[in-house]
Amino acid sequence: MSGLSSRHLLGLESVPREDISMILDATETFREVLDRTIKKLPTLRGITVLNLFYEPSTRTRISFELAEKRLSADTVNFTTSTSSVKKGESLRDTVQNIEAMKIDMAVVRHSSSGVPYFLTQCMDANIINAGDGAHEHPTQALLDMFTIRRKYKKLDGLRVVLVGDVMHSRVIRSNIWGLKTMGASVALCGPSTLLPYDVEKFDCDVYTNMDEALEGADVVNIMRIQLERQQAGLFPSQREYTNLFGMNKERLRHLNRNYTIMHPGPMNRGVEISSEVADSDNAVILDQVTNGQAVRMAVLYLLSGRKEEGQ
Repeated sequence: MSGLSSRHLLGLESVPREDISMILDATETFREVLDRTIKKLPTLRGITVLNLFYEPSTRTRISFELAEKRLSADTVNFTTSTSSVKKGESLRDTVQNIEAMKIDMAVVRHSSSGVPYFLTQCMDANIINAGDGAHEHPTQALLDMFTIRRKYKKLDGLRVVLVGDVMHSRVIRSNIWGLKTMGASVALCGPSTLLPYDVEKFDCDVYTNMDEALEGADVVNIMRIQLERQQAGLFPSQREYTNLFGMNKERLRHLNRNYTIMHPGPMNRGVEISSEVADSDNAVILDQVTNGQAVRMAVLYLLSGRKEEGQ
């Protein structure tokens, strides 16, 4: 298997269909590994991966770290609270000092959009974006797409509705670019105050009415409402948001028969999604978590340029 067309994964906006297909196909192989008794491969033995997280994270950080260890990579975890960042060291100096310790790959999460790209300008390591500001979160979208493809055996022609804070969600952005590249029909739904002023650039159907958006949908991917937006006055109250945009049992009647409910987590139960829907048979929320590890294994493997071993 040849490698990807780029040595970094910074986002999905400009990633070609062939690369996304390659990642999803490789993920199938690594997903099988996770069902084995021994879940470890020698594939990245000798490779050192830096987990550079400037933002709090539970699922993404643990998922990447486990993916690296499953592939026998050496991992280094960076924590800002115990680093020289607290002494005023710049991002450039921090990463260049770490790279001088012979780092091969870096997984970065940062609150500022564009930081992963910036790192490609001052490091020789392969850079993987684990979420940058309100820009993109490519591996989350890839695991979402893999989860959908695993159920329907395709992405092309499916109607996927992304619900929530379209303006600030990096997950929504990566899903838009990835799903559209793979031929899915994408609809966006959220309060008008949480839609970007240039939402038409996404070339998606846009709704401010949840029931209209859900009509004929195959997949509904519900994003976490960042409650700090409420303090900013972008929606009046959690109760009103739930009434207008919460995914509940009553709204399921609008969906196609073989529908799928998704959520990247963490969930605000009773706000953007009811427990009844989140825990239903058509929800694949925990599958997304498991599949995320396989997707990250696939990305690490493909960017490393290593040949498959022990699979």
